Amino acid sequence: MAADASDIDKLYEYGERLSEAKDKSAHVSDYEGIIKAAKGSTKAKQLAAQLIPRFVKFFPGLAADAIYAHFDLCEDEESAVRIQAIRGFPLLCKDSSEYVSKIVYFTGQLLTAEENVERDAVQKCLMSILRQDVKESLTALFKYIEGGDENVREKVLGFIRDKVFPLKAELLKPQAQMERHVTDLVKKSLQDVTGAEFKMFMDFLKSLSLFGEGAPPERVQELIEIIEGQADLDAQFNVSDLDHIDRLISCMSLALPFFMRGGSNSKFLTYMNKHIFPVFNKLPEQRKLELLKNLAESSPYTTPQDSRQLLPSVVQLLKTYMPLRKTEDIQYTYIECLLYTFHHLSHKTPNATNSLCGYKIVTGQPSDRLGEDFSDNYKDFNERLTNLEEQAKTTMKKLTQGMTELNKAMASAKTDDEKSSIKTKKQNTTSGLRTCNNILAMTQPLHSKTPQFIGDSKINLSWKEAVKQSPSTAPSGGKRSASVTNGSGATVSLPNKKGRGEVGARNQLMNRALEGLSRGAGVRSGGAGSRGRGWGHRGRGKGYR
Repeated sequence: MAADASDIDKLYEYGERLSEAKDKSAHVSDYEGIIKAAKGSTKAKQLAAQLIPRFVKFFPGLAADAIYAHFDLCEDEESAVRIQAIRGFPLLCKDSSEYVSKIVYFTGQLLTAEENVERDAVQKCLMSILRQDVKESLTALFKYIEGGDENVREKVLGFIRDKVFPLKAELLKPQAQMERHVTDLVKKSLQDVTGAEFKMFMDFLKSLSLFGEGAPPERVQELIEIIEGQADLDAQFNVSDLDHIDRLISCMSLALPFFMRGGSNSKFLTYMNKHIFPVFNKLPEQRKLELLKNLAESSPYTTPQDSRQLLPSVVQLLKTYMPLRKTEDIQYTYIECLLYTFHHLSHKTPNATNSLCGYKIVTGQPSDRLGEDFSDNYKDFNERLTNLEEQAKTTMKKLTQGMTELNKAMASAKTDDEKSSIKTKKQNTTSGLRTCNNILAMTQPLHSKTPQFIGDSKINLSWKEAVKQSPSTAPSGGKRSASVTNGSGATVSLPNKKGRGEVGARNQLMNRALEGLSRGAGVRSGGAGSRGRGWGHRGRGKGYR
């Protein structure tokens, strides 16, 4: 105890002399004594943790020794010593700026601390250093995201997400310079991320003024290129690689808002045309549906050149899912996606449909091919459309009848489970009606030899939020028309209700219709909530664990 007291007394003497000295740099031995005390008793360590940062700026030749001694204090067995040392780092960084990167990198490891008080001290320490030198600090922290211990990486990533990103307006100054720097850091980190992490980074990037509304086209395209890189569009496609398929689906979904802002979807569509469509039938059903939904939502933003390249594959798929003869297994949502895509692509390059569908659209270009006979193509395509319309109307009739039974069942349901089950069936039925309604709205214009292709937003895809009708367009007075609207004015009349027939038969018809929709078309209610599922794990060959 006496020895400990003596050591403490010496430390106080060193501190007092240095505080009072006008030329502190002349008292090298005093500061060396303070650094040495970092290996002393617990109380000596605590006092040394206060004194080392206070005077380090006066002894640049001892800065390295002082900082490494401070690192040792942060790994002490006593939490009080560790916390005191952690609290001293911001002052060390302020007076020894050349060591900021090393100190921040070291401190990042301490985010794994188990005690709340210590972890809180680490976070406050890092935030203080970030405010002093955000560029060096972020560069050091992002090294953990690029690679390293998995537990530390996770904690650092959480710190950046929860503490740094929300304060970007305060921290990223000067704005233009720092937003570019952090963008470069993020891009380097994306070599090895999960789907959820990638989405988090993309959400952050698009929140920056660098990429915000009004950003020039090259900035929008930069974001798309980041997403393209994550989707592995330069890789050879393997139909059994579900991880790659999921990444493609997620990335295309993430890129959609940037297509809407004028970015190019050409690389995604080229990849689908070259690699996906030739093996489409071999894909798992749910992946097929998600890919077609992405294709449909991207189609309005496709260039005429890409539209011309893609149309033959789309028409071929349409013929696959629009049979010439009646069948109980019609995949309505697939057809809705493909018809929507067909309309938008054809709107961009209408004469390409002359040879594909036998139309007679005159543009004055040699590609019209009006002198050739494609009447068999027209006959085949038209028969498929007619058969599809008949079956869609029949299905709508069944679903409408089924909805009546579901409403009755809901009124008599006793338990919450029963009500929940019926509610889900009603949602599926509504979604099925919207799908069939959209199909009829899109097939009707296609019977003419010179059709008008839909190239605007008249059709609201069934899985997207319905556009609410404004009060001014709602019918006033009288009975409501027996029709379903797709939310944009395109309506198809539903069959009028018949008399009360055989309830059991109607239930059977409704159940079969629902089963067909669920099994074949994958119709489901709500928006695209299950999209962008991510690829769930880090691991993609070199650099992608």
